[in-house]
Amino acid sequence: MGLSRLAALHGVATSFSPSPDVTVSVPDDTVTAVLAALGVDAHTPAEVRRSLDAAESAAASRLLPPTVVAWSGEPLPTALTALPPGAVLTVDPEPGATDAPSSLRMRVLPAPAAPAPDAPRTPSWWAEPPLGVHRLTVRTPDHRYASATLVVAPDRVPQPPARTHGFLVQLYSMLSARSWGMGDLADLADLAAWAGRTLGSDFVQINPLHAAVPGRPTDPSPYRPSSRRFPDPVHLHIESIPEYGHVAEPGRAALDDLRQEAAALREAVLNKGALIDRDAVRDLKNQALEIVHEVPLTPGRRAAYCDFLAEQGQALEDHALWCALAEVHGPLWRSWPAGLRDPRSPESARARTALLDRVDFHSRLAWLTDTQLATAQRAARESGMAVGIVHDLAVGVHPDGADTWAQQDAYAHGMSVGAPPDAFNAHGQDWGLPPWRPDALAASAYAPYRTLLRGLLAHAGALRIDHVMGLFRLWWVPEGCPPTEGAYVSQDAEAMLAVLVLEAHRAGAVVIGEDLGTVEPGVREALARRGVLGTSVLWFERDWDGTGRPLAPETWRRDCVATATTHDLPSTAARLTGEHVTLRHRLGLLTRSLDQELAEDAADTAEWLAYLARLRLLPEGDGDEEAAVRAVHRFLLRTPARMTGVWLPDTVGDRRPQNLPGTWDQYPNWRLPVADAEGHPVTLEEITASPRLHRLMAVLRGGPEARTAPPGARPS
Repeated sequence: MGLSRLAALHGVATSFSPSPDVTVSVPDDTVTAVLAALGVDAHTPAEVRRSLDAAESAAASRLLPPTVVAWSGEPLPTALTALPPGAVLTVDPEPGATDAPSSLRMRVLPAPAAPAPDAPRTPSWWAEPPLGVHRLTVRTPDHRYASATLVVAPDRVPQPPARTHGFLVQLYSMLSARSWGMGDLADLADLAAWAGRTLGSDFVQINPLHAAVPGRPTDPSPYRPSSRRFPDPVHLHIESIPEYGHVAEPGRAALDDLRQEAAALREAVLNKGALIDRDAVRDLKNQALEIVHEVPLTPGRRAAYCDFLAEQGQALEDHALWCALAEVHGPLWRSWPAGLRDPRSPESARARTALLDRVDFHSRLAWLTDTQLATAQRAARESGMAVGIVHDLAVGVHPDGADTWAQQDAYAHGMSVGAPPDAFNAHGQDWGLPPWRPDALAASAYAPYRTLLRGLLAHAGALRIDHVMGLFRLWWVPEGCPPTEGAYVSQDAEAMLAVLVLEAHRAGAVVIGEDLGTVEPGVREALARRGVLGTSVLWFERDWDGTGRPLAPETWRRDCVATATTHDLPSTAARLTGEHVTLRHRLGLLTRSLDQELAEDAADTAEWLAYLARLRLLPEGDGDEEAAVRAVHRFLLRTPARMTGVWLPDTVGDRRPQNLPGTWDQYPNWRLPVADAEGHPVTLEEITASPRLHRLMAVLRGGPEARTAPPGARPS
């Protein structure tokens, strides 16, 4: 009981439910290991007693929790209303707040014995501070003192217009005739400008552009980056860098040679069956960037770069130093010389000086990438898009990447995020991503989280959060243990949500949560209350608590992105034809016979198609696969969903998934270009000219009348 009580006080669950009627206990060894990662000693009964006594004593004497959240215009949290009368609160606004006094002081007044029915929602003594993350201190009449972080947030994030549609695409997969072997930020800007002006689209959602761990081979997954705080320069379009045009000989000839090599890479992917080779692309671009870096910045450009350095501060210095050290010692910082494993050590300070040119180079790349991200969002908004670019936030980072080196105190080392065993995966999952320590986040006033969000939202119309349930709890797996022997660790969900809402409000950005799969009760409701949209995929939307049949479109939730598929699921064409089942069979991933799997899949698809026909969304006799894809999207438009996402590969009939969960070398995850129905890769130029795409997008634009609209016109 002592260990369970100690675990509960630190947010560690000692059991979990893989299904509604089943509860599984977490092994004591797991609980002990997780507590150790949180800085709590529980290895012996005596240590459990000592740690428990300390935790209970701290809880009993605590005047305030580590973080207090006040939602603008809503009743005060209990942490404040429960303070004794006469207590004095002092609020010191966050640094940089220009619309607030240097501090606010309030004295708690006794609550009325019988409040009037029309009494205000907040007590009369409360003077709401400006939105922000502030420092709150309390002194009571009996001379007790406490301090906490006070987050004052608006009640909801910004919302998109009632009905919008747009594309979902993995940027690397969308090559143009000018790409250097993979899609880049110029391609993104071009797609957004075209889609907004020609199709009336309102957003383009892309994969995470986080900085990858360098090395050969680079992990191709965009969801296991070195850093989530800075984008990867591999997405740069080299020719769009202003200094590119001023390169003189012999650098110009070298650039021309590199462009020829890049053209060969592109040709191999588009016409010779080659996979996207990020390592080769990165090598070519790095060589080009070294040449371009020799061109001096103009005075105006130099001033803009200096402003960027000042804005990013220590975070960029650390990131650039990690990149420079990785060039010398390799990308795995735990194997570096001991003194360099600490970013604040004297050895690291000396390295900053010794590697100053390389630190400047990597800082410059971060700035160039930031400017092209800004250009893409500007192109999207200037095309008439209501939202623009939807960026994606991965769940975590690589254990040996730049973020874990620079922010070591924020991470629970020796732990990995994953998923518990459930009805779909009896072995659970280990994603190899170290989690943030909830206590460290609270102690830092959520500084790592706030700066992460601020950077991602700087040039975003919306932010998608992968596995948004992680704002509430995450499954921690101790190093060396199977995923079945993990435990849930709770976050301060109210604080995580408040910081998210605050930063989205400041950026004027929509927030989308990926909430597919098993979701803890109350999570979707809490997210919806704060305006965070969910994700609804057609094939999963059934009346699971009742008939099990497809959910009627009018009963879908309004606050979501409705789509037919995602990067982790089969394309719509593959689902309709059953090709995704035969693919998994070829790779040995099925747990039942091929005939059983095909029969079940065919029955599922037939039920959906019959339902679409009953709704008169699939014209009688129009039974080809392309017509069915259009019918699926007509159905999505029947739902009240605020946003409808079209998987760009679906517009040209692509059969191949971008990622096949459960595979590594068996399938080329994250390395495939968009292809047509015959499997031939297609360029951005070919995609935008595709008759199949225009037939599908006519559905999204409102039917036959949209097909006769002049180019560039937006349906009313």
